[in-house]
Amino acid sequence: MLCRRQHEEIKNDVLKNQTDYLYLLNPEDIDDDEELNDGEVNGNGTPQEKMLREARIKAKAKRRLRRNSSRDSTTRESVSESGEPGTDPNSPKGKLNDRKSRSGKGRGLPKKGGAGGKGVWGAAGVIYDYEEPDARDPNYDDAVQGKTVYGTMVPELDENALQKTVTPIVKEYFEHGDGREVAALLQELNLGKRKHEVPSLAVSLALEGKASHRELTSRLLSDLLGKVLTADDVAKAFDKMLKDLPDLILDTPEAPQVLGQFIARAVADDVLPSNFLDGYKGRVNCDHARAALDRAAVLLSMKRGVGLDNVWGVGGGQRPVKHLIREMNFILKEFLLSGELEEAEHCLRDLEVPHFHHELVYEAVIMVLESTGNTAAKMVKLLKMLWESGLVTLDQMNRGFQRVFDELPDINLDVPLVHTILEKFLDLCVQEAVITKQLRDSCPSRGRKRFVSEGDGGRVKE
Repeated sequence: MLCRRQHEEIKNDVLKNQTDYLYLLNPEDIDDDEELNDGEVNGNGTPQEKMLREARIKAKAKRRLRRNSSRDSTTRESVSESGEPGTDPNSPKGKLNDRKSRSGKGRGLPKKGGAGGKGVWGAAGVIYDYEEPDARDPNYDDAVQGKTVYGTMVPELDENALQKTVTPIVKEYFEHGDGREVAALLQELNLGKRKHEVPSLAVSLALEGKASHRELTSRLLSDLLGKVLTADDVAKAFDKMLKDLPDLILDTPEAPQVLGQFIARAVADDVLPSNFLDGYKGRVNCDHARAALDRAAVLLSMKRGVGLDNVWGVGGGQRPVKHLIREMNFILKEFLLSGELEEAEHCLRDLEVPHFHHELVYEAVIMVLESTGNTAAKMVKLLKMLWESGLVTLDQMNRGFQRVFDELPDINLDVPLVHTILEKFLDLCVQEAVITKQLRDSCPSRGRKRFVSEGDGGRVKE
């Protein structure tokens, strides 16, 4: 059996362990308002209960002291920073929009001045300077990175993009006729391996256009050679069009003959090599391609004083004025010999100078004044047909006759009876509704000498 002393020591150790356990308890695990039993209130109870009660009181006092000290420290920090009492950080309202570091460091400002965070490359408006390559970088290549050249990359045009881009340029060129502007626009594009499609597209558009468009296209090929195109690109373009002739002939029935003229003009302008046709001998199976090559060979074999510059005829306002005047005189003389109205109209349309038709009217009237015979009747017939077809407008008709009226004093020196001939011609034009009576009345009349009397010695009345 244990002695009394040993029994008391074991009892004290148990009570001590219970007290330490109360100190380690969480404050929320112990109810502050816990009521004591009747024995504890009256002071009765066993010694173990009395020691347990004292341990509870000490633990409660220690909790209150620790809670009050933490509240006082928080209040002092909020007052010292803002000058005003702050809210309780433990409350939900105090933690709203709180940017303070959870580790207790920092002042709550955004990280890196707002330039940090996920998916952010840096602060707005920051310009980074060029950094020289580091030779100690394991990926550094002296042969590649020694001299770095920076440039703007222009993507290469595909077939659809090239057609959409080049077509408006060529159509606009048909209006202004400036080949240098076309060359400058094409140099800004990345044509890549599709340079040969530029002359092919231009010629295809010219096949559906007028003679003036074809003349401008031939000039464009000469202007682009050496700047945008090479002789091989042009040769490749014509070779492609020879193969596409079965499709081109559907829209333009005369495509083989026209393409042959393009080839002949290109060879004459040194755009194509002189032996271009020799490479197709005995190797052409298509009848349309053979017709085009034969047409080009015939034109090149013909010896002309002016070469093939007029292979497309005379057309457009790009020609000199003297050349246009000669062509209109030729049309009128050919009409007086043949009397074919349709041929004269066709030749005048091919000139493509509607703003210069008053020259034809002027030359027609001059021929009537300087010639004899049935010239007046034929010219009236021609002018009436041109007026009714709308090829010669009212303004052009009036301007042509007015030019004759203004030059009557000079014409009278060569043709003394010019006033009489002109009056008869004007009456015939009014009768056929070629001109108006108002225009006829505006013609200056011949001045007649009137004497004062028979006995005044021939003195003219002033």
